[in-house]
Amino acid sequence: MAPSKAAPVESEAALLPLTVIKQRPDFLKAARARRVPCEGFLLQARKRQPGEAEGPRVGFTCSKKVGNAVARNRAKRRLREIARLVMPGRVRPDHDYVLIGRAEKTANRPFDLLQDDLGKALAVLHGGRE
Repeated sequence: MAPSKAAPVESEAALLPLTVIKQRPDFLKAARARRVPCEGFLLQARKRQPGEAEGPRVGFTCSKKVGNAVARNRAKRRLREIARLVMPGRVRPDHDYVLIGRAEKTANRPFDLLQDDLGKALAVLHGGRE
């Protein structure tokens, strides 16, 4: 019997619960970093300086271009859920990620496609690592 190939060991920090970014300066820093456009949202990510924070962090934003408060909140709920489902194990512990909703696209795109978009965006962002 051939020995089975061991699964890649993932960083323990990458499996930590995602911390939510709430401070505006953190969003502004992420805005100057790398970005990956997707059909349903825009993903921004930046590598933090050592000692700035621990574990992967994620922020969500939907401007008034997305719609009224009901539309913005719906879009943010969808972004939070895809982040919760897709990001654990795929993100780097020293990075901040910001998901930006798009007008009519975030709220109306099928949920499974939004999840696929995030997985592909993370793969592009981290050079093919999914």
